[in-house]
Amino acid sequence: MTDGLPISFEDVLAAAARLEGQANRTPVMTSRTFDAMVGASVFFKGENYQRVGAFKFRGAYNHLSTLPSDARRRGVVAASSGNHAQGVALSAKLLGIPCTILMPDDAPASKAAATRGYGATVRTYDRLKDLPEVVVREAAAPTNAYVVPSFDDPKIMAGQGTAALELMRETPDLDLVVTPLGGGGLLSGTVTAVKAISPATRVMGVEPEGADDWVRSLAAGERVLIDPPTTIADGVRTRQPGVLTFAVISRLADGVVTVSDTAIEEATRFMVLRMKTVVEPTGAIPAAALMTGRLGDIAGKRGGVIVSGGNVDAEGLARILVG
Repeated sequence: MTDGLPISFEDVLAAAARLEGQANRTPVMTSRTFDAMVGASVFFKGENYQRVGAFKFRGAYNHLSTLPSDARRRGVVAASSGNHAQGVALSAKLLGIPCTILMPDDAPASKAAATRGYGATVRTYDRLKDLPEVVVREAAAPTNAYVVPSFDDPKIMAGQGTAALELMRETPDLDLVVTPLGGGGLLSGTVTAVKAISPATRVMGVEPEGADDWVRSLAAGERVLIDPPTTIADGVRTRQPGVLTFAVISRLADGVVTVSDTAIEEATRFMVLRMKTVVEPTGAIPAAALMTGRLGDIAGKRGGVIVSGGNVDAEGLARILVG
């Protein structure tokens, strides 16, 4: 912990050591067409090529690998729309830990199927009526299972920050780094890593207009609970920032902006059709912000983007691609 914040750069480095040989070192991609469109040099960190198809494996494995033996024996429980679910399920399988996942009943079928494929027991809940933190506690109670937080935890945040650590080491001298923003675990880890390496680099978060809990919370100076979000980006349908992530992001990040679902769909189409990379809508959110000028004047700048994941239903992706 540094300067009163829940994570430090040393925590990110420790997470990187734990993940060595477990997480994929994902590629950094470029697109001349995209660069010409936005007037900047943009480097895409492809976490859609990570194990489970998303950055969430990093935080989940970093957290579960440090659990004591008694917690491992009791098993773990987590609530997630899909990517954290898969990250926890695979990490638990690798570490020999029984795992139960609570998923909203409207989560993409592909994410639910993949989670089961990693050996987890999957149960569903109604996200319009039930808070995930409540249903996960209820599921854990009978066996006193360990509840794995989805984002509001130092080891989760530090693990997610290893993606930015790799990006900064491979692509130095970035003027800007951008991530999607839901609960804030990815942005918290990212801003911790980036600011330690390059304090002058701007670090921004982007969330959908229909899930703007961070914009409202930062404006209010406190965590605001919003109504159940409505957005195509299922990975960032959070209702309230975390306690720890709010502390990090409100102190270190350079800002948060929103983009429309229309812009997210357009960015998804571009990345799939022109960059030839499968990306879920959440993973295309930073590109949407760059394409719509939401991040200010970036002319001639070097920007880094964390492409958070690529887990999207074939049917859903087809609807986006045909417009």
